[in-house]
Amino acid sequence: MQVGPRQIVTPFRPIPLDVPEGMAANEFFNSTENLNDLTNNNGLLENPEGLLLYRKALGHSNVFDTSIIYNTSKSVLNPLGRPVRRTQVPDRVKNDWNRMNQIVIEYMLEKFPDPDDHLVLAGEASLDATWPLTSPGVPSIRMLHNHFIVFDKKELTNAELADPGNANLTDGGQHSLFQSYMRDVYRDFLSVLDLEILTPVHSNESMFQLTGYPQGLPSWKIQGGVEALKDIRFWQEYDEILKGFIDFYRAFFSQVSSRNSPVPKDAYYPEHVKSTLLFNNDFLGAAKKVREQCIQDPKYSNSIRWQPAFKQLIYRNDQGDLIVTISQNSIGNAITELLGVVVKRVPDADAYEKQEPALIEKLLDVRSRLIEADLGQGIATDHWKA
Repeated sequence: MQVGPRQIVTPFRPIPLDVPEGMAANEFFNSTENLNDLTNNNGLLENPEGLLLYRKALGHSNVFDTSIIYNTSKSVLNPLGRPVRRTQVPDRVKNDWNRMNQIVIEYMLEKFPDPDDHLVLAGEASLDATWPLTSPGVPSIRMLHNHFIVFDKKELTNAELADPGNANLTDGGQHSLFQSYMRDVYRDFLSVLDLEILTPVHSNESMFQLTGYPQGLPSWKIQGGVEALKDIRFWQEYDEILKGFIDFYRAFFSQVSSRNSPVPKDAYYPEHVKSTLLFNNDFLGAAKKVREQCIQDPKYSNSIRWQPAFKQLIYRNDQGDLIVTISQNSIGNAITELLGVVVKRVPDADAYEKQEPALIEKLLDVRSRLIEADLGQGIATDHWKA
């Protein structure tokens, strides 16, 4: 078996949604009208906190694929002012968010129990307004949303190898700015986090053997497995990893932007930033290299995501353990590519409709569990009842 990233083909039913003339697609996808379509045609469940569970019309996998979005399309009309990561969500919303995540992940592991048969993953990517809206790769829905995906490992094994130079794979490790120039200080900075449930693991434990990904990223094992997701302490630790990443990212790009910048405002660990990062020669030397390249190369400078951009993932490794990892999101790529899985979506209504009944059955099944846990009310569409 040849190890390397895989490109899997996923059919979908073409979406009968017209983008108004003169409006870019990614601008329209941030509109209230698009979210109305998302709710009315693909919505499964919603709750008073604004959390919407929906079927992915342009899915990654037709084995199992759903998302939860924090739908602020009507309460925050400015797309660039909407919450786009967990640290920006009100506590009452985050409480439901965490419980919904726990139930959906538990459901996936129950229905797909064998790590030899299925790759199970859940996670989120930063959707910050960190570059011009017209740039390639800019996320289309600028609201916080999570992905819950299952891939058939047999399909992945038989899929064609993806080009390892694919731009969407380049933040998996060896090409990442953090990993290339600041690997030791990055890991040292994250190692001081107050973690009890999450314990650091080496790459041979975190790596998906079929693809060889993730590559070189800091990873943690969830002690206690799926049962630990029922402990609020786990979700607090999950947030601590994100906060540590955000501090590192902000501190670095502050130095890139302006030499000898102070500790960023609102840092979560200001003293640690000051002592560990702002007095580290590798950290400051890497910032100098990037700053000089930005000055000399306008195209490179325009590609920089100056604000925190990340992908944070929970997935099951080959041994059946649950792993957490986090990566710089330098491209705006799909979260699956963090594990070396490139999804090629093709319009093919007939092929999709053959797979749709089994997919919908599972989505409605997990919806019923969320309703029982008082996490929302069912939505009726042309495809299913409330």
